[in-house]
Formats: sequence, structure tokens, C-alpha cells
Amino acid sequence: MNVMMRWTIVSVMFSMMMFAAAPARSAVAVQMWKCEMGADTTEEEVEEGAKKWLKIARQMNGGDQLEAFVYFPVAVNVVGNTDFMFIVVAPSFAEWGKFWDEYQVSDAADADQANANVDCPDSALWQLVKVETD
Repeated sequence: MNVMMRWTIVSVMFSMMMFAAAPARSAVAVQMWKCEMGADTTEEEVEEGAKKWLKIARQMNGGDQLEAFVYFPVAVNVVGNTDFMFIVVAPSFAEWGKFWDEYQVSDAADADQANANVDCPDSALWQLVKVETD
């Protein structure tokens, strides 16, 4: 499946989830991608690519407050074909929606496509709920 088809499917699924699972309160939006590194790709190269992507993404509508994280496994039972997780956090689903609406035709999408050493075929959008005690 080519990259454009994957992004189209993810975009459609995201739109459907926004309507079907709209939170009753303001919630933090978290998009998580399962990623694979090329054979000669280093963790430092992954981090540098993520840093470049975030710099571009923060210039987009809805992206100014985005945070990004790269999770590398340290001790795991089974990770399958996942070398690392790329996590993007938006302060709300409204802000994530503004950002995502423009993503396909953005410089951030171009930067994503240009990074041939990394493939992130699977993702999920999550609602983050902070647990606090009384």
C-alpha cells in the first residue's frame, strides 16, 4: 500500500473517530505511531528527524503547542516489527484537528515523506486522561 493511500485511510479514520468519540470534556489528543528503522539508521538520526519534523509542525495552524516524543524500547516482551514509537501530543482534539486538516499539503508531510530511513505504518489516536489523587 503506498504512502498516500495509508495517509488517506488514517485521515478518514481520524475524522470518523472525532465524530464518534468526541470527549465530553477537553482532553489531550495523543497520536502514536509504531515505527521501523532502516538497517543502518541510528537512534540519533531518528531523534534528529523528529526534531526537524516538530519544528516544521509547530509553524502550522494548530501545531504551535505540539509536543513530540520518541520512545525506544529498553526491556520488552514482544515488539514485533516496532523499533520505536513516535508520539505527538496536542493540548486538545480541536487543536489536533486544525493541525491534521492541513497536514497532507504541508511542509511537515513533505519532511515525513523525505525520511526514507524510517517507516511508521501503524498509528492510533488516543485520549490522554491524567490520573490524580484527591
